[in-house]
Amino acid sequence: MTTTVKAPAESVLIRRPGPRELDPVRTHRRRRALELTLAVAVPLLLVLLWQLAATRAWIDDRVYPAPSTILADGWDRAAAGDLWPDVWATLKRVLAGYAVGTAAGYALGLLMGSLSLVRAALEPLLDALYVVPKLALLPIFLNMFGLGEGPQVALVATTVFFFVWISTMSAVMQIPSGHRDAGQVFGASPWQMFRHVLLPASLPAVLVGARIAAGVAVLVIVASEQIAATDGLGHLIFDSRALFQNDVMFVGIVCVAVLGVLFSELIRLVGRLLTPWAPRDRGRGQS
Repeated sequence: MTTTVKAPAESVLIRRPGPRELDPVRTHRRRRALELTLAVAVPLLLVLLWQLAATRAWIDDRVYPAPSTILADGWDRAAAGDLWPDVWATLKRVLAGYAVGTAAGYALGLLMGSLSLVRAALEPLLDALYVVPKLALLPIFLNMFGLGEGPQVALVATTVFFFVWISTMSAVMQIPSGHRDAGQVFGASPWQMFRHVLLPASLPAVLVGARIAAGVAVLVIVASEQIAATDGLGHLIFDSRALFQNDVMFVGIVCVAVLGVLFSELIRLVGRLLTPWAPRDRGRGQS
């Protein structure tokens, strides 16, 4: 609250502390409760609206089955064991490709961020490859690895690589020169420079890129499984659509959404454990 007190010759502006300053913990709890309420209420409202539209025949429930129908079908398929092979097939491809792409992207990003000559030599080529739609590379991977898991893993690894490479290179380049100078003054070896300067300074930004890559990896594998796979959630979604089994199609879509969210949140949790010094994107004082 701000009030103005007028004196004979001057005006004095007085700012009184608000609720946030007087009780920051309580204010944060209320803000967090509001955010959680909105996060739950908005999707729930949309699902209820969808359910109402399907039961009232506002939409064709043969094309857009009611959420209750999708839930019942998903439960039945999970209980019968028909759903888990597709979930596992997608998950193992994502994990394998993500591990390879993250390792390669981080190593090259660290190298290019640290050495300007390496960056000058490789950045134009990688920039040109980055703008190529990754699904366009699938025929090349099919020629290289043949049918099977190889093309799927390679496609995910390539997609993840570019996200991690860009975030790592940018993070290393943005490290203040004073940090490096301090390490050199104290006679740090290359390993000590990496361990105590480059790694802690760049890791928060690298993990942000890794979390984005986790969600994109799930999207890419779903599209890839439609084209060159006989199992997986992507194959389930498009195969059931071709057979007009729209309830099964939506079960696959829901599984993909849940898988993507859980994977991204897992990377977020790992990031918090590895970088307790970094600012949190969801924490006290965030508005």
